[in-house]
Amino acid sequence: MTMTRIVSLILTLVFLAAAPLRAGEDGDRQPVTILISIDGFRADYLDRGLTPNLSRLAAEGAHGKLRPSFPTKTFPNHYAIVTGKRPDTNGIVGNRMIDPRRPDQIFSLGDAKQSLDRFWWDEAEPAWVTAEKAGVRSATMFWPGSEVDIHGARPPDWLRFDQHVSGAQRVNTVLDWMRRPAAIRPAFVTLYFDIVDTAGHRFGPDSAEVNAAIAEVDSRLGELVAGLDALGQPVRLLVVADHGMRAVDAARVIQLADLIDLPSIIAVETGPYAAIEPAAATDDRVFAALLKPHDHMDCRRREDLPARLHYGRNPRVAAIICIAEPGWSIIAGEPEWPIAGGAHGYDNQDPDMLALFVAANTGLKGDIGIVDNIEVYPLLMTLIGVAPLPSDATGALAKRIAH
Repeated sequence: MTMTRIVSLILTLVFLAAAPLRAGEDGDRQPVTILISIDGFRADYLDRGLTPNLSRLAAEGAHGKLRPSFPTKTFPNHYAIVTGKRPDTNGIVGNRMIDPRRPDQIFSLGDAKQSLDRFWWDEAEPAWVTAEKAGVRSATMFWPGSEVDIHGARPPDWLRFDQHVSGAQRVNTVLDWMRRPAAIRPAFVTLYFDIVDTAGHRFGPDSAEVNAAIAEVDSRLGELVAGLDALGQPVRLLVVADHGMRAVDAARVIQLADLIDLPSIIAVETGPYAAIEPAAATDDRVFAALLKPHDHMDCRRREDLPARLHYGRNPRVAAIICIAEPGWSIIAGEPEWPIAGGAHGYDNQDPDMLALFVAANTGLKGDIGIVDNIEVYPLLMTLIGVAPLPSDATGALAKRIAH
């Protein structure tokens, strides 16, 4: 065989590998269920006129507002969405937390050794693990927890989170998965975007930068839908967010150092809410200082938190939980970052914490109102055809498509 012939064959193979499959070329395509998170996409961002693709999906399908679980933070709520369990029962009770069994360790997003340790995640089972057990192939284009071998399992396709992977690259990865032969093509996919949350933290929810991020993600969703259509790939879409965003500033700050000497406490988490452990478990001074009335925040023992929060029974929840008045921030000494822009973590009854919900081609129609985010889980499992595990959800959304 001549070199020219070899090169020609190689180019032909490359072209065939890259060319999208057309409907019917690999048999009838079964619908794929794609769960998309737009981190920090406050529910009312959809009303800004910046999202033609998302708004079209909402108009043709269903839309509403998700009430996040408390605390209104990223990791607890992403895990609530894919397990149907609130943080108290899914075990991810905060972006930062301490387990009494490991008192010298703190789980945090920035510590890969801890955040990738299945010890922290094994109190619940996410949808992709249950799907795999049932023979439904899954793939995760980022989702908190998807990098971890929860219950000893990961999706067949998963990627280590990298903020530098662009939205276009994320969409193209999902589309590449859909080009596979049916035998290794995922039937359930997660996709995650973080730029709206990042812009919200840095510049505040009413900024031009947030509006630009909203428009950017909407463009990527348009590319995803167009790419799936070109492949002839039927899709059921759930587009959600984990929490909203509220404006904060340095003029509204509660300083814990003004209430108690800081060496007496472990401030596990601060900001819109604070999770606090006495440095010495028997130090009643800490309880006396913090549990009295304060301006702009409410502090309680974990066992005395309002029942509506469904929070405080898990031993990972700190002994004292302080919740700031909306727009205020709790700090312990010098803050880790400037108190400016936007934040989340407030009481989940705060309207600015409400999160996006859009469903397309799921059987849901119209405005679903305000729904607890744990209700996404049984709906998701119904769409992928796998029985959901017991959870805190009632099945309110899933029941709407069962008739």
